[in-house]
Amino acid sequence: MYVAVKGGETAIGRAAGLLAQARRGDPGIPELDLPAIRGQLRHAVHRVMQEGALFDEDLAALALKQASGDVVEAIFLLRAFRTTLPRYGRTHPIRTRDMQVLRRVSGTFKDVPGGQRLGPTADYTQRLLDPALATPGSALPEPVRGECADGQLPPVLDTLEQEGLLEAETPPQGDPAPYDLTLRPLMFPAGRAVRLQNLARGDEGFLLGLAYSTQRGYAESHPFAGEIRMGEVELVIDVPELGFPVDIGGLTVTECQMINQFAGSATAPPQFTRGYGLAVGEGERKAMAMALVDRALRAGELGEQTVAPAQDAEFVLYHTDNVEASGFVQHLKLPHYVDFQAELSLLRTLRREANHQEKTPS
Repeated sequence: MYVAVKGGETAIGRAAGLLAQARRGDPGIPELDLPAIRGQLRHAVHRVMQEGALFDEDLAALALKQASGDVVEAIFLLRAFRTTLPRYGRTHPIRTRDMQVLRRVSGTFKDVPGGQRLGPTADYTQRLLDPALATPGSALPEPVRGECADGQLPPVLDTLEQEGLLEAETPPQGDPAPYDLTLRPLMFPAGRAVRLQNLARGDEGFLLGLAYSTQRGYAESHPFAGEIRMGEVELVIDVPELGFPVDIGGLTVTECQMINQFAGSATAPPQFTRGYGLAVGEGERKAMAMALVDRALRAGELGEQTVAPAQDAEFVLYHTDNVEASGFVQHLKLPHYVDFQAELSLLRTLRREANHQEKTPS
């Protein structure tokens, strides 16, 4: 990670001043405040939280404001702040089965227990610019309440699992504690839990491209969106002084389960297999892409050929992190004078030797 550059103190100070002026823009226009960013740019805020691996909307909004809307820079700022925070403990695993669902759709079954819930989505509208939004104070539609009394909905894939047509989800033997990628380095071979941790804070654009490649013939993938659900789950921790678990609040998450046909193997019958994605906040595209890449990365364990980039765990997991990627790419703009002079000298020497050989009769 490259985070600093040396230079003249005066020049750096003036550059920082220019940056502050550019960030503020026209002083005659009201300044953005954090509630406005948090409330009206929620997808950007949620993406910064997901890839910054810190789930605080106010801090994510502050990072976006400081970065002038540069999402990758905001992720960098939030990730850096996260490293300063103490760790007090772990929550229980969240139970998405018990989620208070705000949105739930399935691409596999039309009629599902509890019905489909569209929630806040632009999926069924025309993607055209709305001139009305250019004027502040546009009228809002009246809120409409449905008849769903309980937000908890049974998972769609339970039906397939009960018929034995979908692989069962069972924890590894002994149910070991998860390998924490935020505290320990990425090592190979990487188990599925490690891969999912990596993908969860991976760059959405990179995952989207990989997921797209699996659908275009680079991973023999024929997925169906078994279920996509978004809503709030409880966070529960153990408090040793009290001796019982305590609900400390809720967290909005988006979960996606893709299902793929599997022809079977010597140890498993033909059945559907799973690809899993989870994103904090509203992150449907991220969760879907993650699920497709997760399934592609399972090719080896399912006895399938591994020929596509999305099936190569080292390629995928080493390149998902946009903080690392941004630093490594952007470090090229820092001074490389000595390296370049060495390359330049070598090139001139090679040219002289080549010219000498051309002029020397054989």
